[in-house]
Amino acid sequence: MASEINVDKITPQTGTTLTLGDNGDTITVTGTLDGSGLTGLNANNLASGTVPDARFPATLPAASGANLTSLPSANLTGALPAIDGSALTGIESGTDWQSTIVTGATLSALAGKGYWIDTTSNQCTVTLPASPNVGDTIELVDYARTWGSNSILIDSNTKNYQGDPDTFTVTYNTAGQALRIVYSGATKGWIPTSDDVVTDAPVSQYSVDFLVVAGGAGGGMDSGGGGGAGGYRASYNNEASGGGGSSESALTVISQTQYTVTVGAGGAAVTSSNTGDRAGGGSNSAFGSITSIGGGKPGNGDSGEKVGLSGGSGGGAGAHSNAGVVAGGAGTANQGFDGGDANGGAYPNRKGGGGGGASAAGGDASTTVAGNGGNGVASTITGSSVTRAGGGGGGGQNNAGTPGSGGSGGGGAGSVDGTGTNGTANTGGGGGASSYAQVSGAGGSGIVILRMLTSKYSGTTTGSPSVTTSGSDTILTFTGSGSYTA
Repeated sequence: MASEINVDKITPQTGTTLTLGDNGDTITVTGTLDGSGLTGLNANNLASGTVPDARFPATLPAASGANLTSLPSANLTGALPAIDGSALTGIESGTDWQSTIVTGATLSALAGKGYWIDTTSNQCTVTLPASPNVGDTIELVDYARTWGSNSILIDSNTKNYQGDPDTFTVTYNTAGQALRIVYSGATKGWIPTSDDVVTDAPVSQYSVDFLVVAGGAGGGMDSGGGGGAGGYRASYNNEASGGGGSSESALTVISQTQYTVTVGAGGAAVTSSNTGDRAGGGSNSAFGSITSIGGGKPGNGDSGEKVGLSGGSGGGAGAHSNAGVVAGGAGTANQGFDGGDANGGAYPNRKGGGGGGASAAGGDASTTVAGNGGNGVASTITGSSVTRAGGGGGGGQNNAGTPGSGGSGGGGAGSVDGTGTNGTANTGGGGGASSYAQVSGAGGSGIVILRMLTSKYSGTTTGSPSVTTSGSDTILTFTGSGSYTA
């Protein structure tokens, strides 16, 4: 039978340490052990058992979960905190469809947007973003099923469209179409991922060089001034325009678009003396948005209409007895120069001023020598150098003194004892002035010349222009009005 000790209290013999048994002994304590007074217990020595809830504080201290992994979502309850997704990429957000229906003629489209386009009233040009990112999408829908009558044009805004390297425009002209395009990067650019049946193949824009010369004015009568040359505008090979202007930029045309060509007529001559009637001014020439102004009418002698008038190049002034210096007409900036002044002395010493030309003003007259017509400008747009738009020479009377010569480039010569010389056809040259009671020279008709890469030339024209080639280019020369379809 085991030994039993019955005591109320065991107190250490010395110090404060009480030892029960030796190391390795197992001591069994029966009954309930009250540990309320125990302190400094090492948690590492708690190998088993359950710690009652009452032993935990009401609020647990903050704990970092940075190293927690594989937490089952079923064990997560309550509301999660807000998450900042500003740095997230590659997430498809869907198309932001615009509530406003597009009815205008132009639309600047934005990436990620969808547009309802109603072309009931007009065609609509959609310009794509200038700086797209890979993956940018745009969607367009035929809202009113009217694209078949009024199409939409997609302007790629200098970016490639399905790999085309030009500034590119695509025509969509089938009723009920829907279009979704995605930007793939610089190489291929915008690529349609859906674009219902397209009846009009993608078409590009390209550049056309031009020379547009207006008709020259007729010459004056009775010591009249020379006719002003037609306005002169050029873009080919950095060649100058008239009036000291620089070469212009080539005209950008859109494929399958028709461009009107107008060739201006030369101004009529004066046929009746002392009527006060002026010679006819030259008519304008044009190609699309490029317009050259007709040559300015000259003044007549022995009439009240002595002052030269403005035009592409200005008309020369007419002279009258003892009228002194009379001003010539003004030319148009970047098209032609001013007409020359007349000088009226005692009869028959009076002479008309020269008509202005594309590269020089008409010459001023003295009482004995009429003004020469201003010279024209040379161009090689046809493959050879040709000078056009010279002013007409001034005239005199009674075989006295020296008449004015016509300017280089088709200007007609003036006269002091007969009729004036006509300006040369299809040069825009001004007509020469006549002597007393003689018919003056008529102005020369204008010309329109177009030059483009043969690979771009459509072959569709009206007006029967001549068609030639030079190197890799095709040249159209219009001596009468017509059109070109790009």
